[in-house]
Amino acid sequence: MSITAAMVKELREKSGAGMMDCKTALKETDGDMEAAIDWLRTKGLAKAAKKAGRLAAEGLVGVATDGSKAAVIELNSETDFVSRNEGFQELVSKVAQVAVTTDGSVEAVSAADIGGKSVADTITEAIATIGENMSLRRTATLSAGEGVVATYVHGAVADGLGKIGVLVALESSGDKEKLNALGRQIAMHVAATSPLALNTEALDPAVVEREKSVFSEQARDSGKPENIIEKMVEGRLRKFYEEVTLVKQAFVINPDQTVEQAVEALAKDLGTGVKLTGFVRFALGEGIEKEEQDFAAEVAAASGQ
Repeated sequence: MSITAAMVKELREKSGAGMMDCKTALKETDGDMEAAIDWLRTKGLAKAAKKAGRLAAEGLVGVATDGSKAAVIELNSETDFVSRNEGFQELVSKVAQVAVTTDGSVEAVSAADIGGKSVADTITEAIATIGENMSLRRTATLSAGEGVVATYVHGAVADGLGKIGVLVALESSGDKEKLNALGRQIAMHVAATSPLALNTEALDPAVVEREKSVFSEQARDSGKPENIIEKMVEGRLRKFYEEVTLVKQAFVINPDQTVEQAVEALAKDLGTGVKLTGFVRFALGEGIEKEEQDFAAEVAAASGQ
């Protein structure tokens, strides 16, 4: 397969590896982008796939709570200037409050009522008033039967509005104030560490298999026998779980214990069970790409085109 400059550029942006290494990786994997990323990782040339480009979306993330249920929404705008507009801030706050009453889907929130009009129509009117395109990009809700859903907003510009919004659910019949205090600390932790899943069981099996494959290739490169390789892979997987699952991560508030151990300590203090049942983390613009400086000429030269 012919390796183009555009392919090398894309792999460079995703992996952070050098252009010649990217070109070699693509040749070795017959142009398969994901396989090329894994090839670079097995050679120690890329620690992990990066999202290509910088984030483009502006706007705000909003959170709202009603009893033992909370919602988080992301409303995007074209410029950061709009996020400082009081009218826009009020709109995000109202949409978040309405979202708590729904099932958390974008469709349900868009159809929900704000002052006699749907959220979708209200946003359309705001576009005409403020003069910028807006989009309700994503929404989510989280509930706790007997416990609490704690919230945290990072980079807050107003109450419940900011750049990162986190919800954390703790199930327990214990003291709500203490539950909420720990829940907020865990939410701050989630904002900082961005775990992939609550626990190992909740991890995407495809992600685990991919990591296992990379670890296996790295271990085989060491020339060790298969029984040793198996143990090496198991050890690296355990380390991976500690890095990406919330309950196994070292608690940022107290790195001497894991998040799981912090929950267990609270349960002991309350004299009743406490279970961390879920979390949601929205970071403004996450996953939306912005064009970077064009490296076409540089990449073309490195690719021999």
